Amino acid sequence: MAYIQDKDTVRANFKGARILVVEDNDDYWLLIRQAIAQVLPEVSPIRATSYEETHDLLVEWARDEWEMPKLVLLDLYLPERSQGWKVLAHIREMDPPFNQLPVVLLSSSSENADITEAYNRGGSAYLVKPTVFPDWIEYFKQLRSYWWETVTLPTMRPSF
Repeated sequence: MAYIQDKDTVRANFKGARILVVEDNDDYWLLIRQAIAQVLPEVSPIRATSYEETHDLLVEWARDEWEMPKLVLLDLYLPERSQGWKVLAHIREMDPPFNQLPVVLLSSSSENADITEAYNRGGSAYLVKPTVFPDWIEYFKQLRSYWWETVTLPTMRPSF
């Protein structure tokens, strides 16, 4: 049986919660957005489609830390694998608290080399993308249970 945080911690995890979804494929974005709306209605998904868009959002959020996401879902192939690695490296090279963001890599690849490299480069988790919508719903139920109802996420406060 999984340990579930107390209600105050769960509420704190959801307060102002955002997920940065770095996904270049419009079809996957539609599936992800619909699954988030059904399973995580308290969470606002924000999309970036490239390293450049992700970089610009992170720079903007570095000025306003309370705007930063609590979780990053990163497509490894944007469309090149090198772009996914570049996004992950950029996040891990940033100053705290950005370099501590949980980054879940999503990929259609189930190649052991990709999975191993994702963890070696500082990925928090690696998930193979589902192929049908009901599996996306199940994936986001698990994501909700673990990242919002089980772990304690850091609270970002504005620094004045």
